[in-house]
Amino acid sequence: MNHNSPSTDHVDKEKDQNGDLSASETIVVDERLSSPVAPLNTEQAPNDVAPTPEPPAAPNGGYGWVCVACVAMINAHTWGLNSSYGVFLAYYLANNVFPGASRLEFAFVGSLSIACALLVSPVATIVTRKFGTKTTLFTGVALETASLIGASFASQIWHLFLSQGVCFGFGMGFLFVGSVGIVPQWFTTRRSLANGIATAGSGLGGLVYSLATGAMIPSIGLAWAFRVLGIVAFVVNAVCALLVKDRNKAIGSSQLAFDVQLFKRTEYLLLLGYGWFSMLAYVVLLFSLANFARSIGLTASQASTVSAILNLGQAIGRPPIGYFSDNIGRINMATLMTFVSGVFALVIWTNAKSYGVLIFYAIIGGTVAGTFWTTIAPVTAEVVGLRNVPSALSICWLVLVIPCTFSEPIGLEIVAYEGGYLGAQLFTGFMYVGAAACALLLRSWKIAEVDEIEELQDVGNVDAVTIETKVAESVKEVARKTARKRLLGCIWRWKKAQAFERAALLHASLIAADEETNLAFDNDTREPPRNKVATPDRLQMSRPVDYNARGEDWQHSADVDTSLKHPRPLKDLPGLSP
Repeated sequence: MNHNSPSTDHVDKEKDQNGDLSASETIVVDERLSSPVAPLNTEQAPNDVAPTPEPPAAPNGGYGWVCVACVAMINAHTWGLNSSYGVFLAYYLANNVFPGASRLEFAFVGSLSIACALLVSPVATIVTRKFGTKTTLFTGVALETASLIGASFASQIWHLFLSQGVCFGFGMGFLFVGSVGIVPQWFTTRRSLANGIATAGSGLGGLVYSLATGAMIPSIGLAWAFRVLGIVAFVVNAVCALLVKDRNKAIGSSQLAFDVQLFKRTEYLLLLGYGWFSMLAYVVLLFSLANFARSIGLTASQASTVSAILNLGQAIGRPPIGYFSDNIGRINMATLMTFVSGVFALVIWTNAKSYGVLIFYAIIGGTVAGTFWTTIAPVTAEVVGLRNVPSALSICWLVLVIPCTFSEPIGLEIVAYEGGYLGAQLFTGFMYVGAAACALLLRSWKIAEVDEIEELQDVGNVDAVTIETKVAESVKEVARKTARKRLLGCIWRWKKAQAFERAALLHASLIAADEETNLAFDNDTREPPRNKVATPDRLQMSRPVDYNARGEDWQHSADVDTSLKHPRPLKDLPGLSP
């Protein structure tokens, strides 16, 4: 599915006061054909949905690039800063900083920060609707700064839970929710590229702060490392909050915290499944890689370098993912790169036994590990429409609280049970594969939606940008419903085909078993027939038989049902007709 908008010239002919034209008329010229092409029919399709005014076109540049830079820096000082927790975790486990604290408790601190960031998203969305984006952002700045300064005074593990876990997560959530929907509002044709650059800030921040944290803790101590991070984060986030601008009023964004109608959409449930499995894998990889490095004999400095290289890979990989998403399809790219993430974990990480191989995996695996964060906003806009993005993302963040909370504890429990990291590595890889499967089904729905729009509009080669900017909302709603029905119908037919295939195989096995039984009777053998598969009860003997006696004792016994000597054909069996 091509996502490039066709190159067109728009010639507007406006009437004068005494002219013949009653309204402006737009002629769309396709340069590839050098001939006029009828514009898309935006009349309301037969449906009960009332027409909705279309939002103004996105600038696709200008001040939007300033917003991209600001969002990138906010991501660097929220998610990127949080990525350095892998370095903190390795230090906590190696130095017994909080006596009596278990590995599981330390794992929950890092998971809580992500979980609380997602848990607070509905509240942050409501604050944005009532008080504006800047209020939401500055609330996050205050909470994040307070959390880092507070963590510097922690003396017990529960202090760390409240500061580095809960409070930091809430601050990160307000900053994230306030900024995540801004970039898609400024772009259409280059939306995924812009979003990829913005999310690359997470990897860049993770690279810088993983190295900085690993260097600061031995030199100035744990407490002052927290304080320096808090001061830097406050300055950068505050400046970005002042500069960033949203277009909520221009596009008529709903800013609803919950739109429960979204749960009725199969495509949205698939999107949630994509996020669920992605987070189960991503959090384990993000927080466990540094500790895995220590487990294979690497030093603390080498472990922090591995964590930094993983984040460098994310910084390098996210912009290209965004760029190619705009060219080959956002859902296509999400599916492919998520599957590649699983393959890398299953093939490379499981065989990383040396520093060099682990560095190689960190850089190449990092390029695709955060695909979810790069693609979620643009893909959500395609699935639910731009107006419903805030509500859809709020629900998504809330649903992801559970996998983000328990993924790292699950990983460490697997490590403790197995006595090594192989189980956790396999868990990570297969969760990525599961996420790719959900995205693949979502792709099937999108193809059906595009086909339906082309049929309703009587045009061809409709791409995502055209759907968003030129197709009426009522037409898109009809297409979504039809695509939903097609997807569910395909799944249902596939399940029926699988059930029929299993029944046919079972029937064939029964026929083979009956033929062996009949052959035993015909040959008057003195040994019981050896069936390869379990047979129905009527083929079993109801009483013990002395097989040392004459063959007639079991061959002609009344207790043996020989009615299946000539089994019925498949078409005569009830419920098995094709």
